[in-house]
Amino acid sequence: MLAPEKIWWKPLHRFEKTWVIVALVWCVMLTAMMPIWFMIGRQNVPTETYTTTPEQYQAKVDAFVEQYQVDELNGLPVVAPPPGSDVYILARQWQWYPIVKLEKGETYRLHLSSMDVQHGFSLQPVNLNLQLLPGYDYVATITPTTAGEYSLVCNEYCMIGHHLMLGKLFVE
Repeated sequence: MLAPEKIWWKPLHRFEKTWVIVALVWCVMLTAMMPIWFMIGRQNVPTETYTTTPEQYQAKVDAFVEQYQVDELNGLPVVAPPPGSDVYILARQWQWYPIVKLEKGETYRLHLSSMDVQHGFSLQPVNLNLQLLPGYDYVATITPTTAGEYSLVCNEYCMIGHHLMLGKLFVE
C-alpha cells in the first residue's frame, strides 16, 4: 500500500484563498470589536465590588429589612426603599432575600452578595447577570425603566434545590 500523495506544498485554490482571507478579516474585526464594544456598548453593568464577610453583609440586610419593610409575601419581607438609596439583596441556598419594590425611573444602588456558595444573579426578563461569591459585596447602579414584576433567578448551579431558587423584584 502506498500512502496518498502529500499536497501541502501545492498552491491553494482560488476559493480556498478567498475563504481563508474572509476568515482572517472576520477574526480581526471581532477582536477589534471587543474593546470597542466594551467602551461604547450599553450592556455593561456599572459595578463596584467590596470585600465583606457573610456575617457583616447579613447584618446590613437585616437592618435594611427592618428599616424599609412594608409587607410580607410567602413568609418573606417585602421592602420598599426610598429612591436613591442602597438596596440589599442576599443569596443563600435556595433563596433570594428580601423581596424588593422599586420606583420606575428612580436610581438605586443594588448590593448583592452570597452567604454560602457561588450563585448567579439573573434579573429576568431584563437579562442582567452577575456572579455572586461569598465575601464580596457587588454593587450595581440601576434605574428601572419599565413597571412590572421581575424574577430573580440563580443561573449558577448551587446544589440540589437550585431549581427552586426564585425571587421577586417589583417596579411600580
